[in-house]
Amino acid sequence: MSTVEEKRELRFDDNELAGVLYGDLNKNLQILENGTGVKINTRGTRVTISGPQHDVIITENLLNQLYDLITTGYPIFSSDIAFGLKILQANAKARLDQIFLDKVYVTTRNRVISPKTPNQKIYIDAIRENDVVFGIGPAGTGKTYLAVAMAVSALVAGSVRSIILARPAVEAGEKLGFLPGDLAQKVDPYLRPLNDALVDMLGPEKAMDMIDQGTIEIAPLAFMRGRTLSNAFIILDEAQNTTREQMKMFLTRIGFDSQAVITGDITQVDLPNNQQSGLVQAQSLLQNIKGIGFCNFTKADVVRHPLVQKIIHAYEINQQPQTR
Repeated sequence: MSTVEEKRELRFDDNELAGVLYGDLNKNLQILENGTGVKINTRGTRVTISGPQHDVIITENLLNQLYDLITTGYPIFSSDIAFGLKILQANAKARLDQIFLDKVYVTTRNRVISPKTPNQKIYIDAIRENDVVFGIGPAGTGKTYLAVAMAVSALVAGSVRSIILARPAVEAGEKLGFLPGDLAQKVDPYLRPLNDALVDMLGPEKAMDMIDQGTIEIAPLAFMRGRTLSNAFIILDEAQNTTREQMKMFLTRIGFDSQAVITGDITQVDLPNNQQSGLVQAQSLLQNIKGIGFCNFTKADVVRHPLVQKIIHAYEINQQPQTR
């Protein structure tokens, strides 16, 4: 079947803003060419797109929407080109401004943290509207990072007095008892991803100051037992590795004026002896309770290196039953 070829021309109003859209040495346009198969030529503010009709239309739509975003002062990064293309390839009628312009948090380095996929937008809206939210999906979809951003935003706004970040210290290879150091040093590898997200948003000095002052607490899930967590933004990460009892314990720690976000990937359960994941059970038990929201991510929401999405897809295919 032959592919219908199309050629379209765009013209932008401002030469400087068009340069921002193109990227250094037209890097952003190269990303579009690699992602669609179209050919893009520029001459000042004039852009010519040629190639398969469907891809030309998507590219034209994306360039127009990104240019409109730039005119509002939105800082375009190369990653935004790839994210925007993925969104429009899935839904040509999608509005990028409704996603990218939703500012979750502005870091100490004035970098805007915002959703990059429709499901990420649904996720942060769910956090705004519910006291408890479950973010479930594969690695690299921004579940933890956006939850931390929402927590920091709530702390800065004065909505909560503290942030509590927890993870189950489930062993995947090495035993805690055999790791060097005291208890804090033993559990540090499990909690490091949460600390990294904080440092990325607040900077190392401010993050450390808040941890030292107790405003931000990063601890293994076991440390939550017996406590009532009030006026706090609580995040339970890697929740697929909680037992049913641990999940119930965590959810019943939540006090007044608190929010909780629980994240995990139910395809990566590391619990020993085939124990049922507390996250899997919670997903079936709590679906219809008002005030609890669920957001399910897929490999289409992966916002890490493009290879991560392909790796997840390869493993999904491998897990499918083989037919003879």
